[in-house]
Formats: sequence, structure tokens, C-alpha cells
Amino acid sequence: MQAVVHVAFKKTVLDPQGRTICSTLNNLGHKNVLDVRQGKFFEIEIDPDISQEQAREQIEKVAREVLANPVIEDYSIDWKD
Repeated sequence: MQAVVHVAFKKTVLDPQGRTICSTLNNLGHKNVLDVRQGKFFEIEIDPDISQEQAREQIEKVAREVLANPVIEDYSIDWKD
């Protein structure tokens, strides 16, 4: 089983790198791009011998307590079987 954790700044937090990317895209002729939010992702391989419930609880805890700063970042988890 594999989890992919996506982490990005909250919408209320300034994303200077995202703004730079958006500006560059506009300058390259992509005028329809209005906003870019930059983030990171983590692909996490999980021991197949634990239950799905245990895996989900563990990855949720890792994402919340280690990978994302809950003050300024949001995260989401995608699961691959």
C-alpha cells in the first residue's frame, strides 16, 4: 500500500514562489493562468502486514505532526493500493 501526502500553503498564506511561477507563465504568454500555489508531496510506502485502518491512522498522524505545519499549511492524502 502507498500513500501520497500533498502539502501546500493555506490560501490565506502568501506563496512568493507560486506568485513568481505565475508571473513567469504570464510573461511566457500563458495569460489565462491567474494563480499558482506551489507545494510538495511525499510518496510513502506502507508495510502491507498492517491493516488499512492502522495505515490510515499512522499516515494521518505523520502528515499532521511531521510533514505539514498546521499553522500555515494544509495537506491531503491520496491512497494507492
